[in-house]
Amino acid sequence: MPELRKDLIRDQWVLIVTEQALGPNYFPINKNGTYVLNSNKICPFCEGNEKFTPPEIAAVRKNGSEPDTPGWIIRTVPSKYSAFKNEGEVSLEEKGLYKNCSAVGKQEVIIGTPEHGTDFSQFTIERIELVLQMFKQRYQIIAADSRIKYIQIYKNRGLFAGASQEHSHSQIVGLPTIPEENKGIDKYYQENKRCLICSIMQEEKTAGIRVVYESNNFLMICPYASRFSYETWIIPKKHTEHFADISDIEIKNLAYTVKKILGAMIDCLDDPDYNIIINTAPVNIPLHDGYHWFMEITPRFLIPNGMEISTGYRINPASPEISAALLREKIKA
Repeated sequence: MPELRKDLIRDQWVLIVTEQALGPNYFPINKNGTYVLNSNKICPFCEGNEKFTPPEIAAVRKNGSEPDTPGWIIRTVPSKYSAFKNEGEVSLEEKGLYKNCSAVGKQEVIIGTPEHGTDFSQFTIERIELVLQMFKQRYQIIAADSRIKYIQIYKNRGLFAGASQEHSHSQIVGLPTIPEENKGIDKYYQENKRCLICSIMQEEKTAGIRVVYESNNFLMICPYASRFSYETWIIPKKHTEHFADISDIEIKNLAYTVKKILGAMIDCLDDPDYNIIINTAPVNIPLHDGYHWFMEITPRFLIPNGMEISTGYRINPASPEISAALLREKIKA
């Protein structure tokens, strides 16, 4: 059974796959620095190759097509290589100095297109809407499991973003613990009794210099302390804790907004690798009003260096003020 083990020095959980130790040949970069992505001749995510994935658990299909056959538009399957196991109960164990937690959870893959080589940035707005609707649907279903305390939705595209398949896909993971990556949100609320994300929106709209784009329902900014070059946040104007509470109107507007910023990034940043991450509130715990979901889109140009790993200080060589200005002009064009 995989384990979450506590790193006592950094006070963070680390996911350990206890049953295996992969050799160098299993990783996507060989000794010559060449990226070996999806080296198998058969792509399991292409239409017609449904037998190479676990049975689908949800899909948007053309009329009359059967599960696990061609004819799908969007398809969701359990992750074949999930480090989390959907079995047993969450248990915390202490072994002398050390602590571990059973990695009970769920990991699913959302395949956004049957076409190999069609990138997310090339999707129509309507296709992006369907993907977002699938995110919402799976979020609601996973949240119904009381063992799950946090749901992470993300997309990796390319080597620097950690993608393991070329075929466009996203993932949704139900975790048994709450990550501490965004603990500043809770800390700010406890100290100020106000939503930090709402405060950031107010500050950025007043300053204006880091605002990239504003739509009816969302504000897009390059955050003040951007960790990555050209990092961009899309924040719902309406204070909403859970992504699953997004309305159909907001989904349409979000799809349009995502399409605009990805087009701008692909065009002016030389087609970068990127991550899309949805930050949201924990589930199945008592909740206060401090959480506010938002989406991060982070182009990835550099691998973290020794200083970043040792100190935790990210080094961003691209000012968010200049980044916002460049992206703002590209979106207007």
